[in-house]
Amino acid sequence: MIDYNSLVNSNVKRIKPSGIRKFFDIANEMDDVISLSVGEPDFHTPWHIREEGIHTLEKGRTRYTPNRGFLKLREEISNYLKRHYGVWYEPDAEVLVTVGGSEAIDLCVRSLVNPGDEVLIPEPSFVCYVPITEMAGGVPVIIETKPENGFRLTAKELEEKITEKTKLLILPYPNNPTGAVMRREDLEAVAGVVERHNLMVLSDEIYSELTYGTAPHIAFSSITGMQERTVLVNGFSKSHSMTGWRLGYAAGPKEIIALMTKLHQFAIMSAPTTSQYAAIEALQNGDDDIEYMRSQYDMRRRLIVDGLNAMGLKCFEPEGAFYVFPSVKSTGLTSMEFSEKLIYSKRVAVVPGDAFGACGEGFVRISYSYSIKHITEALERMEAFLREL
Repeated sequence: MIDYNSLVNSNVKRIKPSGIRKFFDIANEMDDVISLSVGEPDFHTPWHIREEGIHTLEKGRTRYTPNRGFLKLREEISNYLKRHYGVWYEPDAEVLVTVGGSEAIDLCVRSLVNPGDEVLIPEPSFVCYVPITEMAGGVPVIIETKPENGFRLTAKELEEKITEKTKLLILPYPNNPTGAVMRREDLEAVAGVVERHNLMVLSDEIYSELTYGTAPHIAFSSITGMQERTVLVNGFSKSHSMTGWRLGYAAGPKEIIALMTKLHQFAIMSAPTTSQYAAIEALQNGDDDIEYMRSQYDMRRRLIVDGLNAMGLKCFEPEGAFYVFPSVKSTGLTSMEFSEKLIYSKRVAVVPGDAFGACGEGFVRISYSYSIKHITEALERMEAFLREL
């Protein structure tokens, strides 16, 4: 009998499975479940984008692409970032097309972090940052963001965590799971700390197009002095409802993008060809699709926030992404207990807040990337659940 424990990578072995997938898997094994657990748009990829993908398959355009992605796609990414956020990247050297935003995050961390380097990670936040840092040999340093600050990272909180070993700040805004957004004044304050301590920044802006209200999303690299210090990560999953197409990108200093490309060409080679053709169409003609989906999410956002507050679950009003992060402390249950009792008794799936970091305990994440009908039924079931408690 082989002792695999003595053979496997100890860093990988220590990593815990994603807390998000646990409740998604439970929901898939049960009948009549309303799952509000996974952050996936319920909209189909817009038809003109799908049609372009189909057309390229019909024409047999299925060969490898350049490692960095089609130049035409990189040009359109640069045009898009300039048009929407006022920041320009050289398509030939400063843009890399990846297999989803997740690959871009992994490549960035591995290109920047040496063993023992500290990586600052505001939490609650997406589940991949800590394990990716650990697999690169880095040391995650958690910065706990607070509801009273709108779950924003403050310059003071950042300053307090910096040591001589700090190398990288991960800036995950708009935020998953809280829906928090950093406004220009917040980013400028953070930028001052970053420059003072000579840090690099990984700005995960995958939800950039899902920002609500009158103030637009501000790309961190558009802040004075930050473009040379920032790797901007984005993609097509959330903005264009293209989750299964698995396409993202990184934009940043050419020296860093070159290193990321080196890792990418050995591990992946190139992103999916059909997806790249579809993404060109999305960037050229998809702005109206984004506006439509954002308006629908905004309507759902207001419905679910009002519903949760009305039933006694205090809920911070999210300004971005498509999640709410209500407190369940008033029930006397832990996040895990609340989530398990809710799914087994009322067939509603949510995600315990501590899946996004220890400071998420006492909260749950609920996605509103679902139809009004599903959200309304889920709220009714949750209200009945609370009454029975």
